[in-house]
Amino acid sequence: MLLDTAMDFCSTHSPVTSVRTRIEEESDFSDDLWRQVIDLGWTAIIIPESYAGLGLSMTDLVPIVESMGRNLMTTPLVSSTLAAHALIEGGSEEQKNTWLPRIAQGAIATIALAEAEGSWNLKQLTSFGTRTNGKVQLSGSKNLVENAAAADVILISINLEGEPVLALIEKSLIPDGALTREIIIDETRRAYQLDLDGIIIDESMLLASCCLKQIEYATLLLLCAEMAGGHAAVLNVIVEYLNTRKQFDRYIGSYQALKHPTVQILIDMEASRSHLYHAATIWNTATEDELEIALRMAKAHASESFAHAGDRAVQFHGGFGFTYECDAQLFLRRALWCQYQFGDEKYHRQLLAPLLLD
Repeated sequence: MLLDTAMDFCSTHSPVTSVRTRIEEESDFSDDLWRQVIDLGWTAIIIPESYAGLGLSMTDLVPIVESMGRNLMTTPLVSSTLAAHALIEGGSEEQKNTWLPRIAQGAIATIALAEAEGSWNLKQLTSFGTRTNGKVQLSGSKNLVENAAAADVILISINLEGEPVLALIEKSLIPDGALTREIIIDETRRAYQLDLDGIIIDESMLLASCCLKQIEYATLLLLCAEMAGGHAAVLNVIVEYLNTRKQFDRYIGSYQALKHPTVQILIDMEASRSHLYHAATIWNTATEDELEIALRMAKAHASESFAHAGDRAVQFHGGFGFTYECDAQLFLRRALWCQYQFGDEKYHRQLLAPLLLD
């Protein structure tokens, strides 16, 4: 039921023409669309009832993010959810009481974990904090921070006295010029570099626990949901074109050279969704090893198969596929963005090997 509702909402409010219009605009997302997302209760899904949320789990967000990915819908829902998840897992009671009800009601939050070196190991940090009289002075920078310009609070990772630590930075503490818009391959979303030099926060803004692994797992689950939706959509783009375009008085979909790869894209899509929904199903019950295996298998398969589907979509459209007017390139850009977020397929297979074989 949630999937049907989300599919109907996203297809209605994020047609491809609307997506293309958003690309040309400076703002991160549509304020009107975000208000409707809040009214649907999606921002409160994973937040416990004791903090004004719905008390559901990350599993319940999967069909929503899948639908958003299918329609290239851009909102701060995922970034806010990940920040909320970090607070639930590692925040102090004061931090939870302060921020979780606000996020449930639509306050925008985001996470800043990536750095210029590009390491997918979240504990390898070059951003630092120095304690002084109950304050923490920050240095370094963060990259690929989504929705940073609109965020009320940003969750960052820093190296503090040799240990990774998570901290909250309120919007009011970010000086002018600290955020720089980055040019990224997926033009439907906005990412920023955050310069931490000179920012000073109170020690009370440090999270009680550094839950980087929990954040990574949640991110992988939602990335796989987004990729599964995008994969399904790009398959529709392919099939529609194969059943429309004629060459030598025959629809090009009748040729085996195009028909067989399209079937493989369908098989890969079904495998991606199978991995995704297996991981979502065991999210609350699996051991850590079982969940890690499921998530890394899902990310490895989705990264490879969605990028392949996007590439084939461009190729199948011939010369038109290489133009900006072809919708296939929108999905290829999304696929390449998702492929390298939190590790590509090779990275996850390297981490899977000891889990599966040792």
